[in-house]
Amino acid sequence: MPSAVGVSLNYLSQALCAFSIIGYIRREFPAVGIILGGGLVTSWIRSGLRQNLFSGLVDYLVDGPGEVKLLSLLGKQAAGGVTRPDYHLLSRDEYLSPGFILPYSASSGCYWNRCDFCPEKAEATPFVPIPPERAVEDLLGLVQETDPVLIHLLDNAVSPALLKALARCDMRVPWYGFARADSHLADLDFCVALKKAGCVMLKLGIESGDQGVLDALQKGISLETVSRVLRNLTKAGIAAYVYLIFGTPVENEEAACKTLDFTARHGDCISFLNLAIFNMPVCGDAGPMIEKRDFYDGDLSLYTDFIHPAGWDRKAVRLFLERTFRRHPAIAVILKNEPPVFTSNHAPFFTGTDRHPRIRF
Repeated sequence: MPSAVGVSLNYLSQALCAFSIIGYIRREFPAVGIILGGGLVTSWIRSGLRQNLFSGLVDYLVDGPGEVKLLSLLGKQAAGGVTRPDYHLLSRDEYLSPGFILPYSASSGCYWNRCDFCPEKAEATPFVPIPPERAVEDLLGLVQETDPVLIHLLDNAVSPALLKALARCDMRVPWYGFARADSHLADLDFCVALKKAGCVMLKLGIESGDQGVLDALQKGISLETVSRVLRNLTKAGIAAYVYLIFGTPVENEEAACKTLDFTARHGDCISFLNLAIFNMPVCGDAGPMIEKRDFYDGDLSLYTDFIHPAGWDRKAVRLFLERTFRRHPAIAVILKNEPPVFTSNHAPFFTGTDRHPRIRF
């Protein structure tokens, strides 16, 4: 019988199942300690939840990277502060995938950490990377141990330093993750090197096709560079999963139409699209000109509703996406690339690259 069980809760959609599991453990194994952590718990704690609202059900709440804290709670000490993940007890073949997908986080926080309304910035999460050479060494060892079909880099954005290290070392296994569409990917030779090193897909948070919106959000990228990045990735054979967000306080319908135009003009360079409607973080700095209002009365909400200064509210944005954006011929073709039910983390299996087995239906 273990002395403790850890539950990772990252998204609100997981909360019901997570607390059902916790309740079952508490009822059937009352002597077992319960430790609750993960991205959602981190956001709760850092947005002002300083006490354990789940006292009597959960013994410990852990915010941020949990490895060192977990070892401490179990009376252990991590050598050097961080240890390489160990997946040998994991049932690696019981998932809907062609084989084991190796998750690896080379950093916590975000190396850019300046975007307005980003939870990482609002929660004051510092950027703490594993040295690139150490990360590559970890990955090579884990590949040897687990024989994965795919590596998922979990970083908020894979740093240029790590991308350069990966470009110099073939993992012998395809990999993907989030990256910023900035100058290092505007170099075609570098993109080709990433492809040769196993990169099959990069997720890019472009957010808007209007430069004024990007500047106001402090994204730190130019549309000219983004355009080069998308074309380079296509030439190199790397799929681009593009994230767009509509309804930010600095966007209006005219800006949204510019995003439509930019997306359509680069339709041949975009493999997949994620279209999101903006949510205002509870702990974010909305500014004096923006009036907030609750979605509902609840202590655990991470987001708040707000009155858009340009009248570009959620209903108007939703109608624009459904009636205009999604119906553009160049964009409709992209949206059909992602099968129903499957999401962004399944997308690498649908890229059809020569380095990766492709799921067929």
